[in-house]
Amino acid sequence: MKVLVIGASGTIGRAVATELAPRHDIITAGRNSGDFRVDVTDLASVQRLFRETGPLDAVIATTGSLHFGPLGEFTPEQYAIGLNDKLMGQVNLVIAGQHVLNDGGSFTLTSGIVSEEPIRYGSGASMVNAAIEGFVRGAAIELPRGQRINVVSPNVLVESLEGYGPYFHGFEAVPAARVALAYSKSVEGLQTGRIYPVH
Repeated sequence: MKVLVIGASGTIGRAVATELAPRHDIITAGRNSGDFRVDVTDLASVQRLFRETGPLDAVIATTGSLHFGPLGEFTPEQYAIGLNDKLMGQVNLVIAGQHVLNDGGSFTLTSGIVSEEPIRYGSGASMVNAAIEGFVRGAAIELPRGQRINVVSPNVLVESLEGYGPYFHGFEAVPAARVALAYSKSVEGLQTGRIYPVH
């Protein structure tokens, strides 16, 4: 299969590319690195990306920025960081990508454990991750031509504990390589509308 990984320079993206590369043709895209450049917050940029890649069998999104901070100090502009980037960035990939994805192709998006297990300073992340999961459920029943869509919801990564560990006391971190298996399940399986937790 021809598989596009957006955010392939990140920890999860690299692990996903490593997992799938032995079996598939992997192409990568990112804001500052990869085979193609894309700003997922800009629908025109996403549409240009798909014109450049041509038809695809799978699109994987492992990208998205969020703001963390105390609820009492959160501003609408800070909530908008996650809404515009992690949520709408991934939604944009589906809006534009459905027109170039091959029959039976798949989208795999990324949410996160805080959609169901909130953390201090994480109200923006909980909101965005839950919205991504809701979008996937809704889109799954409407995608054309047998296309599928799922979302992977990982725990905090072992590789990310140095930066994010203080937010996740009591959580059992998971290695990125194990998270990558859920993306494989989504791409190489047959299910749709599913949330794959890796906790």
